[in-house]
Amino acid sequence: MENLLIRPDAVDFSVIPDVPKGTCVAPLKRPSHLGEDWLEPQQRVYTAEEHGIWDDLFAQQMAVLPGRAASSFMAGLERLDLGRGGVPDFGSLSEELRPITGWSVVPVPMLIPDHVFFYHLANRRFPAGNFIRTRAQFDYISEPDVFHDVFGHVPMLTDPVYADYMQEYGRAGWKALAYNRLKALSALYWYTVEFGLIREADGIKAYGAGILSGPLEAKFSVEGQSPNRIHLEVDRVMRTDYVISDMQPTYFVIGSFEELFRKTVERNFDDLYRGLNPGFTYSNQAVLGGDKVYHLGTQDYANRGGQGSGALPA
Repeated sequence: MENLLIRPDAVDFSVIPDVPKGTCVAPLKRPSHLGEDWLEPQQRVYTAEEHGIWDDLFAQQMAVLPGRAASSFMAGLERLDLGRGGVPDFGSLSEELRPITGWSVVPVPMLIPDHVFFYHLANRRFPAGNFIRTRAQFDYISEPDVFHDVFGHVPMLTDPVYADYMQEYGRAGWKALAYNRLKALSALYWYTVEFGLIREADGIKAYGAGILSGPLEAKFSVEGQSPNRIHLEVDRVMRTDYVISDMQPTYFVIGSFEELFRKTVERNFDDLYRGLNPGFTYSNQAVLGGDKVYHLGTQDYANRGGQGSGALPA
C-alpha cells in the first residue's frame, strides 16, 4: 500500500530528524557515554535476582492474559518463547524476529527523546529499556523497563501488519515534529500501541503493551464496568487526553490490524495537523455523539479518584 502519511521520497528516514526550533519536547539529558542515537553499546548483564524478577513477572502475566490478550500477542509470545527463563538476550531475540518481520530489539538506558524514538521505529528497531524493575516496583513502574518493553511490545512485532503500522508510526513522527503536534501523535500511540483493544470472534481483547505488561489492567480494560470502550477513529483519538499513571477511563477498539493500518496510513496528516489545537479537545472520559460505543462505562473508578484514592478497579 502506498504510504500517504509522508512521501517516502520526501524524507531520509536513515538520518535522525532535527527538532525544529519551538517544538515542544521532553527535556531529557543524554548520558555522556551515548551517541545521538541513544543506543547502549550492549545489553547489560542481569543478576540472578533480576532474571528471577523477569520469571515471576512472566508467570504473573500468564495467569491473567489467556482469554484477555489478543491472539496475535499470544501467538508471538509462543513463537519467540519469551518464557524460556530469565531476561531475553536482545541479540538472540533480534535474530528470531528479523526473519519474521524485519524488526530488531536494541538497548537504551531510559526513555529516549521522541525524535530519536521515531528514527528507530522508522528503521524497524524497537528501543527497549536496559534495566528491570525491583521487587518493590513489581506491579507498577513509572518508566518502562525491559519487561514492559520486551514482554509487552515485542510479541506484537511478529504480526506483519502490526509491524508495518509501527514503522509507519515512526515515519509519521517527522511530520508531527514539523507541525509541533507531538502530543497529538503521542495520543495515537497511547491509545493503540500502549492501551489498544481489538475485537476478535470471541470478544474484545487487549493488544496494547501497557495493558499486557501489568496484572490489573488486563482485566479492567476488557471486563471492567468502569471504562468506556469506543471504536477507534484516528481524528477522535488524536484529540483525546489520556492518563499516564493510572488505568484509562476510555479504551479504543479496532476491528483488525489491517483497519488500524489503513485508517492511519490513508489519513492526510497535513490537513489533520492544520486543524488541531495545541491542546486536547476531548477529556479522557468523554463520549461523543458520533462515537460507536461498545461499552458505556460507569466511570466509577475514575470518579472516585482512581488509585490515589485507594479505589479498587470496577
